[in-house]
Amino acid sequence: MECEIFFLSIVLFLIFESIFILFNKLRRPRDFPPGPRWFIPFIGNTRYLRKLAKKYGGQHKAFEVLAKEFNSPIFSLKLGREYVVVAMTYPIVKEIYSREEYEGRPDNFFLRLRTMGTRMGITCTDEKFWSEQRSFVVRQLRNTGYGKSIMQERINDEMNEILDILRKSNEEPVWPGGSNLLATSVINILWTFTTGTKIDRNDERLVKFFDLLQKRSKAFDMSGGLLTQMPWLRFIAPEATGYNLIKNLNTKFYAFFMEFVEEHLKDYSDEKCNDDLIYAFLKEMKERDGQANSTFTIKQLIMVILDIFIGGSQTTSTAIDLALMTMVMYPDVQRKCHEEIEKVVNADGVLPSYVDRQKTPYIDAVILEVMRFYCVAPITGPRRTLKDCKLDNYIIPKNTTILIGLASALNDETIWNEPRIFNPERFLDDNMKVINTDNFIPFGTGRRRCLGDQLAKECIYKFFVGVLSEFSLFKSDNKEDMPSLDLLPGILLSPKPYKIIFKRKQPKI
Repeated sequence: MECEIFFLSIVLFLIFESIFILFNKLRRPRDFPPGPRWFIPFIGNTRYLRKLAKKYGGQHKAFEVLAKEFNSPIFSLKLGREYVVVAMTYPIVKEIYSREEYEGRPDNFFLRLRTMGTRMGITCTDEKFWSEQRSFVVRQLRNTGYGKSIMQERINDEMNEILDILRKSNEEPVWPGGSNLLATSVINILWTFTTGTKIDRNDERLVKFFDLLQKRSKAFDMSGGLLTQMPWLRFIAPEATGYNLIKNLNTKFYAFFMEFVEEHLKDYSDEKCNDDLIYAFLKEMKERDGQANSTFTIKQLIMVILDIFIGGSQTTSTAIDLALMTMVMYPDVQRKCHEEIEKVVNADGVLPSYVDRQKTPYIDAVILEVMRFYCVAPITGPRRTLKDCKLDNYIIPKNTTILIGLASALNDETIWNEPRIFNPERFLDDNMKVINTDNFIPFGTGRRRCLGDQLAKECIYKFFVGVLSEFSLFKSDNKEDMPSLDLLPGILLSPKPYKIIFKRKQPKI
């Protein structure tokens, strides 16, 4: 009898404990930001958010709707088991960027899946591991010429290849973002710093790499998708959730990069440590061989390479694509750009470099406005709070996931006058000096600022000026080729396929 009572007591305790846990899962934390109610404990707002994103054309659009609904620049969601806070306005976003307690990264199933089941690389790591690895990568990239004249030479080489391809188009309509024209050039610059070599545009390995990148981008979204919120779905629907696709892509990416690492291992010597990032990393591995808990491993090297290419290639090439598209949509802006270029190009036809961009303030303003207006990465993050902290008037518990509505911050009406209108003059004063750059944060700020922002800025400027120095851009006569301001949603926003005519300018007499 006593055993039966004891057993019954245990059962009742477990039932009441389960009810208590369930109740807590349904209850919003004290002083937490407002947001939609979550009725289902382990699903929360997942289905609701996906429905809004589909209805309004992207997750960033869904966030704008929710911010208006709750009349707050900060609102909360529950996505699966995670508490999520979304920050939407410039002051709030700037505060998050500048505070160390927001420098963490979530540690969930999906982000580990992104890095092949590990918590490695740079993008998805934090604290001591992240600090050590990021410092090393930044230092070694500089040693190989990143940010120096050698980087400008490589950018010039790629720009000349692009110009040569456009010359051969013979004024036939071309989509500059199609056939990986722009992306190939950006990737090749990154490739030389990372592997010490350049890949020919027609190399099968490059074609394979682009195919992997494109398939990968379709499998991810910034909230982590269903596999973050309900990772158990991989056992029920491995195909529908993208689990099998991502696992397959991880295997292919690892094998792809490992081929280059093995080539470096075969002819490694200490004297080559400044030739490229892979040699430098292998040297660091050698010096730390035998150390307990060393973060320098082959797997970590592969994850670093993956982060560099994923973070730097598509965003930059898409921004250039949008800048060129904008020229045919705003002919007056293109005309002013041409006039400014004609004033600064010297007798030898040498174009200004990025460090000399003060000679072309209007073009500088156009590029700034392109990146602000379109905001290729509308949601950045995700971040993780490293401790309990206060944001505005709300309490954000430790380990809360933070998503940053960068597009909203760059369209904040309290900062930008008529932000939905394309207007480069917003970045110029009456004396044609560039202004308002303090409020311009597409690369983030603080210690987690984008690692490749300098390369991105120089590529965008140089490619844009190079193309406009030689070509006038016109719309195609084919209605199906017309560009559109409505971008395709995804992790990164991208232009719908379009074509424009690159007509060579007549030389001055």
